[in-house]
Amino acid sequence: MSAANSPSQVHQGRVIEWPELPAHQQPPWPDPDELARAVAELRALPPLVFAGECDILLERLASASRGEAFVLMGGDCAETFEANTADSIRARLQTVLQMSVVLTYAASLPVIKVGRLAGQYFKPRSKVIELRDGIELTSYLGDAVNSMEFTEQARRPDAQRLLRAYNASSAALNLVRAFTQGGYADLRQVHAWNQDFVRDSTAGQRYENLAAEIDRALSFMHACGANPDEFKRVEFFAAHEALSIDYERAMTRIDSRTGLPYDVSGHFLWIGERTRQLDAAHVQ
Repeated sequence: MSAANSPSQVHQGRVIEWPELPAHQQPPWPDPDELARAVAELRALPPLVFAGECDILLERLASASRGEAFVLMGGDCAETFEANTADSIRARLQTVLQMSVVLTYAASLPVIKVGRLAGQYFKPRSKVIELRDGIELTSYLGDAVNSMEFTEQARRPDAQRLLRAYNASSAALNLVRAFTQGGYADLRQVHAWNQDFVRDSTAGQRYENLAAEIDRALSFMHACGANPDEFKRVEFFAAHEALSIDYERAMTRIDSRTGLPYDVSGHFLWIGERTRQLDAAHVQ
């Protein structure tokens, strides 16, 4: 049974009640039993993020709402399993970090860094059926549901892909944590990337003066002996659209600190234009 029609689930001995409401943009799963098995396995897996991390992001966003910080979000419209590689993740992370250094210096404000990654494996569609040369197949609904190739087998929704999406997201988050906490995101390293960009690209030459100013500021702090831990690691949060009711409900857990339910599939989840009906399952 689809979680959209399931009234409750149990976690840590507590029942999480789900209202029975219509759920838009949900895949036409062909095998309810296969879906139920995949969802049950998801519910037993560890969280991808921690509730405390979500609370930290909430505090950071509150500071941005007061004009005390700047929010920078970047990433792909839709992730694929094939592109979930170390090189791809590193390149996306590097881009956001490079932008954040420039914004921090130019605005003199902290930058809250959010990546659209580790969960963006679902795609909303205007039509559930795609027609090509007289052949009708299920539309591509994201790698967490089916494949992009236009064949009957590839386009068949496969609930096991929900587990692949979890595993791919877990791998991406592990790598991001290693990069951001292990020295790769050191401020001086990120500034060196910006210097390379300025030197090696025509577009980058426009930022040559700004890069020089940042370089002088870093040299001054180094001369003063300033070497805080904040230079060596950064906060980085993961975001995706909460589209699949089955996946997101399976990833909702009771926080042991507060007793409140948290969707621990990502730090920052949003509801899209096609699923923001006030009387439907996504908002509830």
